[in-house]
Amino acid sequence: MTEDSLAGLRDDEAQQRLAQDGPNALPVSRPRSVLRLLREVALEPMFLLLVACGALYMVLGDIQEALMLLGFVFVVMGISFVQQRRSEQALNALRDLSSPRARVLRASGERTIDARELVVGDVVLLAEGDRVPADLLLLTCNNLAIDESLLTGESVPVNKDAASAEEAKAFSGTLVTGGTAHGRVIATGERSALGQIGQSLAGIEVQATPIQQETHRVVIRIAIIGLSLAAALALTFGFLRNDWLHGLLAGLTLAMAILPEELPVVLTLFLGLGAWRLARENVLARSIPAVELLGATTVLCVDKTGTLTANRMTVRQLWSENAVHHVANEATTDGPALQEALHGLLEYAVLASHRRAFDPMEAAITQAGRQLLANTEHLHTDWSLIDDYALSPEMLAMSRVWQSPDQRARLIAAKGAPEAIVDLCHLSAERSAAIAAQVLAMAADGLRVLGVAQAVFAAEELPGVQHDFDFQFLGLVGLEDPVRPDVPAAIAECKTAGIRVVMMTGDHPATAISIARQAGLSTDAPAITGSELADMSDAQLDARLADTHIFCRVQPDQKLRLVRAFQARGDVVAMTGDGVNDAPALKAADIGVAMGARGTEVARQAAALVLLNDDFSSLVTAVRYGRRVFANLRKAIVFVVAVHVPIVGLSVVPVLLGWPMLLMPVHILFLQLIIDPACSVVFEAEPLEPDAMKAPPRRPDQRLFDGAVMKRGLWQGAGLLVLLLATYAGTRVLAPMDEGRDEMARAMTFVVLVLANLALIHTNRSWTRTVWWGRAAMGVAWGGADRAGGE
Repeated sequence: MTEDSLAGLRDDEAQQRLAQDGPNALPVSRPRSVLRLLREVALEPMFLLLVACGALYMVLGDIQEALMLLGFVFVVMGISFVQQRRSEQALNALRDLSSPRARVLRASGERTIDARELVVGDVVLLAEGDRVPADLLLLTCNNLAIDESLLTGESVPVNKDAASAEEAKAFSGTLVTGGTAHGRVIATGERSALGQIGQSLAGIEVQATPIQQETHRVVIRIAIIGLSLAAALALTFGFLRNDWLHGLLAGLTLAMAILPEELPVVLTLFLGLGAWRLARENVLARSIPAVELLGATTVLCVDKTGTLTANRMTVRQLWSENAVHHVANEATTDGPALQEALHGLLEYAVLASHRRAFDPMEAAITQAGRQLLANTEHLHTDWSLIDDYALSPEMLAMSRVWQSPDQRARLIAAKGAPEAIVDLCHLSAERSAAIAAQVLAMAADGLRVLGVAQAVFAAEELPGVQHDFDFQFLGLVGLEDPVRPDVPAAIAECKTAGIRVVMMTGDHPATAISIARQAGLSTDAPAITGSELADMSDAQLDARLADTHIFCRVQPDQKLRLVRAFQARGDVVAMTGDGVNDAPALKAADIGVAMGARGTEVARQAAALVLLNDDFSSLVTAVRYGRRVFANLRKAIVFVVAVHVPIVGLSVVPVLLGWPMLLMPVHILFLQLIIDPACSVVFEAEPLEPDAMKAPPRRPDQRLFDGAVMKRGLWQGAGLLVLLLATYAGTRVLAPMDEGRDEMARAMTFVVLVLANLALIHTNRSWTRTVWWGRAAMGVAWGGADRAGGE
């Protein structure tokens, strides 16, 4: 079956089959139901304390207070429920985005769709590194090998042949390790081989991050301390005033005041919504801890093609030993005509490429052929493809064997690395040296250089290897992948933020250096090539890492070594990758970043982040969001600490001084209506500080509850407590001596507390911009808090 004879389903036919058979998906773990969320919210310690306080009011005969308290319970429960549902929905959106993709042929053309939309009868295109999205009957195979260990346990890849009844199937979930193929879907979802044995793909795994673990420990410690103090206060109240019910109420109120029940909810919301916000910027966070760690990134290891460059190859130069031609830019409509001496070079470069070109270089060569060879006899749509010889690690060249209608001999077109083409042509040392010098000159201009050769073969039986053909060297093709327009500014921003950008590429050193200069990377230190890296000891490599920004001609296993070498120096490494062999390095990096558009499914599964548009600026945006999440978490923690200090103080001091209780459970519950939304809405949505990307990355071991955060929160809370106690005492002194004096002082203190909480919110929204009225409200002590807290 030829490439041009493949036909796909009509869109309406595909939709009809999708409605009939259902999505191509396996059962996955269900998200928490509404009832489960309600149950978890209702069993929170804070709500259990509130219910206990409501019951005490009932026993004391204060029905109105009890009903008001229980009414507030449901209001706060509703807020907490909405917050958790919001986080749950954000994670569900991320699960949808992380589902595999598939390339299919439809009657309307080739397209990339969600694998869930595949239906029986679809024609799927497979390439190295893809996960087979459904059970397929193979229609064409080009050196196809598939790892079926997921189904069979056998680690050796199986070679597939569309002509063989036994090897003409590819099964869902298996991995393409080599070659390309077309296959027609014969089973989807639970009807596939993978579905029948009960396997399912995991969605986004919500792991406990280091910050969440730290917060869990802090909450437990504070809860133990709080309950102990609450018990002591209840006993003290009971012994001093011989009123055990009100003593129990005072103890429960103190427990409510101390318990930082907001912290776990705040963390879940910040990390979950941070990942959701990243998804809106075309960055999919498959691992939630990656969002937390982004702000600590010190080294970005990036590929050249498609990350720093546009991944839109165009032919820029054609060279032979007799002629040279510079191809006009796309913006130029009329360029010089291609010399006759170069027609054969471009003709055989096109023949050495696939007609349905997926590779950017092959697509560029095909496009150049249509443009420069139009209306000539050098475009052969009627020639038949007989066989081809694939690119291999041993021979970096590929050949395609063609049969023309008007002659018996086979015509062979080869293209590949110039050194491999020179080797195939068995050229003299003088010609080889001249070609090598031209390759170096073209590469110095930032061009990707391919050699092209042709051969004629008259025998019926083709040889087993390309070396057996009598090739003639035709010339060189220079292709350019321009640097993305936004890359220089993004790299400059990384430098300002104290983040090193390191390029790892398989390209020629001259090409890599040229692109690095255009992108704004440092080229002061010499580049390290893969061959040099292979001969270096770990100590020698460590000595070079401090200054080197360009690594070229590197193999995937060498990328893994480089990642580990940077980590050994104490760096937090984010690395981009797109191939099957990049998966180990992506796993080893602190933050693996896969290319979503051109990356293989294996790379996406191994990565923590997926750039849905393969754009380097999106990676810089992800770093910016990582810093924002951590910075806003610190602001929220300072606010929580600062709010709890006066609440605890107003629960304890009146008992020790013999005053009436200042705060009742209903007051603390009302404050929750301010604290929870402030943490989850105001601080989470706060933009990044203007100078945040001008500061060096935070240490990866920096704690959320460090000395600066606690000191700032305690100073602000202490200043607020002094203000509130002065307000209460002053009101009692100035108010008339009657029965309503204490109630007036309590009301005035509570009003000031609420207003001060609003001022606290405003002040902590930014630690770099002065808020004059906030500081005036909190007085001198509050201003000292900021100086003591530091940044």
